[in-house]
Amino acid sequence: MPRCMPGVAFVPALLVSWSSAAFIISYAIAVLAGIDTGTKPPESGVFGFMINISALLAAITMYIRYLLIEKQNESSHFVRSSCNMFTLCMGLMGCTGMGIVATFQELAVPSVHDIGALVAFGSGVVYITLQSVISYKSCPRWNTSFVCHIRMAISVISCIAFIPMIVFASKISMTKIDWTPGEKVKSY
Repeated sequence: MPRCMPGVAFVPALLVSWSSAAFIISYAIAVLAGIDTGTKPPESGVFGFMINISALLAAITMYIRYLLIEKQNESSHFVRSSCNMFTLCMGLMGCTGMGIVATFQELAVPSVHDIGALVAFGSGVVYITLQSVISYKSCPRWNTSFVCHIRMAISVISCIAFIPMIVFASKISMTKIDWTPGEKVKSY
């Protein structure tokens, strides 16, 4: 592995830790306040702030991966630089979608929130799939077959999960936050 970027390995770990904390902390606030997750202050503000930081950390992680592939590609020529750049752009588009989802609440601006979610998840699926392909192209010099297979498994699961997400998201229309037991629910 090249030693071209010493000290950056903490960024992906920080991304995972911070993102996990965003969900756990906002969930805890929602439970303690007795509100729905992501819908009302203070929890929605904390969640939005933390997810925006996660989007920034994800963008930094993706840029580091881009630079790493570029450096490895100097000696191996396993992927076109334009493919690596396109992959980075897809990843950054996903990060932008995350920022939109975090900034525009589902009940306040549903169409913008939904478009942001579609961009985040759609671009994320494309990004992980392209990274899997790049991993296979760089195997065995820069990746093991095991790592390539794990990345591809995650890609396949992401692709499969994306389809029902689109189907069911189009069927759901949230217009109300609070529900009380015994209240009649509209059937569509």
